[in-house]
Amino acid sequence: MNELKTTEAVNIQLVDSLVQIIRSLSTAEQALLEVKLFGNLPYPSTGELMHLAESGGAFDFLHDEPDLYTLEDGEPV
Repeated sequence: MNELKTTEAVNIQLVDSLVQIIRSLSTAEQALLEVKLFGNLPYPSTGELMHLAESGGAFDFLHDEPDLYTLEDGEPV
Protein backbone atom coordinates (compact mmCIF):
# COMPACT_ATOMS: atom_id res chain seq x y z
CA MET A 1 0.00 0.00 0.00
CA ASN A 2 1.29 3.50 -0.84
CA GLU A 3 2.37 5.57 2.13
CA LEU A 4 1.24 9.18 2.16
CA LYS A 5 3.86 11.72 3.19
CA THR A 6 2.31 14.57 5.19
CA THR A 7 3.28 16.96 7.91
CA GLU A 8 -0.25 16.99 9.34
CA ALA A 9 -1.38 14.59 12.02
CA VAL A 10 -3.68 11.98 10.53
CA ASN A 11 -5.90 9.39 12.12
CA ILE A 12 -4.73 6.34 10.18
CA GLN A 13 -7.05 4.01 12.08
CA LEU A 14 -10.08 6.10 11.16
CA VAL A 15 -9.08 6.27 7.50
CA ASP A 16 -8.45 2.52 7.35
CA SER A 17 -11.83 1.87 8.99
CA LEU A 18 -13.60 4.14 6.51
CA VAL A 19 -11.92 2.40 3.57
CA GLN A 20 -12.95 -0.98 4.96
CA ILE A 21 -16.56 0.21 5.37
CA ILE A 22 -16.67 1.70 1.86
CA ARG A 23 -15.32 -1.51 0.35
CA SER A 24 -17.99 -3.49 2.21
CA LEU A 25 -20.79 -1.48 0.57
CA SER A 26 -22.70 -2.87 -2.39
CA THR A 27 -21.97 -1.49 -5.85
CA ALA A 28 -25.16 0.59 -5.71
CA GLU A 29 -24.26 1.98 -2.28
CA GLN A 30 -20.75 2.85 -3.48
CA ALA A 31 -22.24 4.63 -6.50
CA LEU A 32 -24.60 6.61 -4.25
CA LEU A 33 -21.70 7.54 -1.97
CA GLU A 34 -19.69 8.71 -4.98
CA VAL A 35 -22.58 10.93 -6.12
CA LYS A 36 -22.95 12.37 -2.60
CA LEU A 37 -19.21 13.08 -2.34
CA PHE A 38 -18.45 14.29 -5.85
CA GLY A 39 -21.80 15.01 -7.51
CA ASN A 40 -22.13 18.64 -6.45
CA LEU A 41 -18.68 19.85 -7.38
CA PRO A 42 -19.17 23.08 -9.31
CA TYR A 43 -17.63 23.38 -12.73
CA PRO A 44 -15.83 26.65 -13.49
CA SER A 45 -17.80 29.06 -15.61
CA THR A 46 -16.61 30.18 -19.04
CA GLY A 47 -15.67 33.55 -17.54
CA GLU A 48 -13.63 31.89 -14.79
CA LEU A 49 -11.81 29.74 -17.35
CA MET A 50 -11.10 32.79 -19.51
CA HIS A 51 -9.74 34.68 -16.50
CA LEU A 52 -7.52 31.73 -15.59
CA ALA A 53 -6.19 31.50 -19.15
CA GLU A 54 -5.53 35.25 -19.26
CA SER A 55 -3.92 35.56 -15.85
CA GLY A 56 -2.17 32.18 -15.65
CA GLY A 57 0.63 33.06 -18.04
CA ALA A 58 0.46 29.88 -20.11
CA PHE A 59 -0.41 31.85 -23.25
CA ASP A 60 1.85 34.86 -22.72
CA PHE A 61 4.08 33.72 -25.59
CA LEU A 62 1.27 34.62 -28.00
CA HIS A 63 1.80 38.33 -27.29
CA ASP A 64 5.09 38.12 -29.22
CA GLU A 65 3.55 36.29 -32.19
CA PRO A 66 2.84 38.31 -35.33
CA ASP A 67 -0.77 38.91 -36.30
CA LEU A 68 -1.17 36.52 -39.22
CA TYR A 69 -4.75 37.40 -40.06
CA THR A 70 -6.67 40.65 -40.24
CA LEU A 71 -10.33 41.46 -40.83
CA GLU A 72 -9.48 42.05 -44.49
CA ASP A 73 -8.09 38.53 -45.00
CA GLY A 74 -10.17 35.94 -46.82
CA GLU A 75 -13.82 36.05 -47.61
CA PRO A 76 -16.38 37.32 -45.11
CA VAL A 77 -18.37 34.61 -43.39
